[in-house]
Amino acid sequence: MTFNEIMNSPLLYGLVGAGIIYILIFCALTFRKAYGHALEIGMSKEKLRSVMVSTAIYSIVPSLSIVVGLFSLATVIGVPWAWFRLSVVGAVAYEVTAADMAATGAGYESIAALNAAGDTSIIGTLMFVMSIGIMGGMVGVLLFGKKIQEGVASARSKNGMLGALLTSVLSMAIIEALLPLQMIKGPVYLAVAFTALVLTFLQRQFVRITGLKWYRSFIMAVTLILGMASSLFWVQIL
Repeated sequence: MTFNEIMNSPLLYGLVGAGIIYILIFCALTFRKAYGHALEIGMSKEKLRSVMVSTAIYSIVPSLSIVVGLFSLATVIGVPWAWFRLSVVGAVAYEVTAADMAATGAGYESIAALNAAGDTSIIGTLMFVMSIGIMGGMVGVLLFGKKIQEGVASARSKNGMLGALLTSVLSMAIIEALLPLQMIKGPVYLAVAFTALVLTFLQRQFVRITGLKWYRSFIMAVTLILGMASSLFWVQIL
């Protein structure tokens, strides 16, 4: 069997499906417990229904970027594993980077090159690297999450806007740490990154000029789609 055949095999679909079902059951039980507790503290069913409807609606828009990421990730690591990673725990930027690191560590130029070669010996390593790396965040939150949250809240209350700015800068720094890794891979990667930057800026200006604040939720999804589309153009040019 080739890399693609294993990564899209019925067995992996079954295992991933079982994991997704477990998560759905867990969510359903948590929802039931939360709903019951809300009624106990005096919230009306009408108010709870309004909260559930609005939450469901506003959850659809941010998920568009995840769906787009699923399509791009599935092309290199198969549908079931990409589905599992992005539906349970994970992010497109992390998953692609982790998979790429596993592939380059095995001697391939990229995860796409590994996929094209059809090498099955690296599959276990690939899954392990993608899974073990992100567990650091979960364990870190479990051990230090409360202290970090209290520290951030304290900084915001003492420093006002400066505390909020520092929090935003920290978040941007984490994201930007991944950007150079992609930009140094070649001119196509650099061109796509610059295209995404320009697209994001133009959309932000559109929101500022028109006042359509609801569009901000679509910026990431639109940038992902147009950014990936631009890669087809840049490949031909560069």
